[in-house]
Amino acid sequence: MTFWQTEIRLRPRSRGFHLITDEIESALAQAPAVEVGLVHLLLKHTSASLTVNENADPSVRSDFETFINRLAPDVHPGEGYEHTYEGPDDLPAHFKSSLLGCQLTLPITGGRLNLGTWQGVYLGEHRNRAGSRSLVLTLQGE
Repeated sequence: MTFWQTEIRLRPRSRGFHLITDEIESALAQAPAVEVGLVHLLLKHTSASLTVNENADPSVRSDFETFINRLAPDVHPGEGYEHTYEGPDDLPAHFKSSLLGCQLTLPITGGRLNLGTWQGVYLGEHRNRAGSRSLVLTLQGE
């Protein structure tokens, strides 16, 4: 059984949904060879998320942003939430992170992510002015 772990820094991104599949695969290329296994991804933040979805048409990512903002719109002080210290996007970013999640477990086959033809890993950036993000990759395999 092989175990390997690394942490990568994702560059700061604008608010929205961004494909990060290539960055994950680049990190996995540094790992010991694993024919069959799993990679667990943990985003070490409470105001961003991870999800798997359409990797070809960018309008899916912009529609994701529109939809998630309807579920958790920005709020301003006095609008019913206490946690508004870091701005109107702060608490909604926490809601979005909890709704979508901050971790994924994906299959590895032949040393690569085993995703469907039209699937990619998204970083959901839910803050207007976020910094870089840390992503822990833990590989387990044969």
